[in-house]
Amino acid sequence: MGIVLKQSFRNTIIIYGAFLIGGINTIVFYPRILESEFYGMVTFLLSASNLIMPLTAFGIQYTIVKFYSSYQTKEQKDKFLSSVIFLPIFIALPIGFLWDYFHECIMSRVTEENQNIENYTFFIYLIAIACAYFELFYSWTKVQLQTVFGNILKELWNRVVVMLLLLAVFFDFITKPEFIFYLTIAYIIRAFVMMFYAFKMYLPKFYFRLPTNYLEILKYSGYIILAGSAGAILLDIDKIMIPGKDTIEKAAYYSVAVFIGSFIEAPSRAMTQILQPLTSKSLNEFNTKEVENLYKKSSINLLLVGGLFFLLVNCGVSELFKLMPEKGYAGGEYVVLMISLAKLYTMVLGSNGAIINNSKFYRVALPLALGMSVSVYSLNRIFYFNLNFGTDGLALATLITIVLFNTIKLWFVNQKFAITPFTSNSWKMVLIIIILFGTFYFWNFSIPNIKIFNFTITPIFNIALKSILITIAYVYLVLKFKISHEIDVLLQKFYKRQSK
Repeated sequence: MGIVLKQSFRNTIIIYGAFLIGGINTIVFYPRILESEFYGMVTFLLSASNLIMPLTAFGIQYTIVKFYSSYQTKEQKDKFLSSVIFLPIFIALPIGFLWDYFHECIMSRVTEENQNIENYTFFIYLIAIACAYFELFYSWTKVQLQTVFGNILKELWNRVVVMLLLLAVFFDFITKPEFIFYLTIAYIIRAFVMMFYAFKMYLPKFYFRLPTNYLEILKYSGYIILAGSAGAILLDIDKIMIPGKDTIEKAAYYSVAVFIGSFIEAPSRAMTQILQPLTSKSLNEFNTKEVENLYKKSSINLLLVGGLFFLLVNCGVSELFKLMPEKGYAGGEYVVLMISLAKLYTMVLGSNGAIINNSKFYRVALPLALGMSVSVYSLNRIFYFNLNFGTDGLALATLITIVLFNTIKLWFVNQKFAITPFTSNSWKMVLIIIILFGTFYFWNFSIPNIKIFNFTITPIFNIALKSILITIAYVYLVLKFKISHEIDVLLQKFYKRQSK
């Protein structure tokens, strides 16, 4: 786990830095500069591109991770990389020719009051292609066990660009429609930067011949094309469905709550980037012991870190919404709670997804992903459209789907490999989270109302004070019960450096 923890730690810092910038954009800049209507438009366009991107990418980003370590010679690796690099463009070109059909399909699913989306749908296509090639070249560097630079581009690049563009709108350097145009250009530039870095890490000799197992590669890509993107589909399909019933502003309100609830998953995103190639390598070498080791250690460490941020987010979210400029953003506490619970349960499963996607049982990932997609869509129709639960219904549909299908994945891995991610420390960790949640969720400090330039800062004090108390109590209990050996080692190294 040494290389996992080392790169995961760096990636976690990068991702939380990106989340900090994203939080400023989401909570401060977007609502005040673009306002809810145009913010909802941007949310819709990016979510739609996330849904189309897996089709454009054809699952190549997962195929590279799955097969690269199975080749023994440089020539075999070069033939493999030469063959997969062109696949996305072969998918993207027909989609481009048929874009009028996709455009009509999109517009038929939004209400009359949201027809201003019509002028921007082609940006969905461009962003989807740029993201597909970014993910391809990011996986190219992952198999070289180099994830940090790609992580900077994946997590920081877009959020920094968004901040700069929002400031440009604020100072009237660009207009709101131009914001979308320049954001699209930024996605395209990011893909090229990732390509140059990937070639710097490993530049193959290009062969115009297919690898000997090309049928197996195409079959795997076909199965994984949807399976590997189920997580994005679960969250983005909600935002796509909102304009079919409510105004585009609701997409902005829901997007903020989902962003806050998703804050806890940063360690998972960081660790998964290095876990995927390592798990694939262990499976290709039939090293089941190492697969189990990665499974258990990733689970407890992700639960430990994710549990802390689950508490910090949910115990301070009601105060956080008081800082929002529009009343429409308030009332999203249950959305945050349900999304963060779904994310935490996914984190508890550790490398479960990597084991399924990179093993000989990868075919099961497709029906599971299809089941998740059908489930969340159907439940959204029931809770949001029929029962009128509002955006709480969308979050509930996501939570039910993730808990149900992740439990099936947990059972499947146990049946096929006879391993689980849980240890006795897992249950101790769950108990700690429940106790601290019950203790801190329902109260705030009674602080007088303090204003600076007509801006109330009392919620900031409440969030800060509660966060300090929760963190102290949490760290004490984790160390007291010796939950994670890796965390103990990291803290010991930190203490030694501080004492020098």
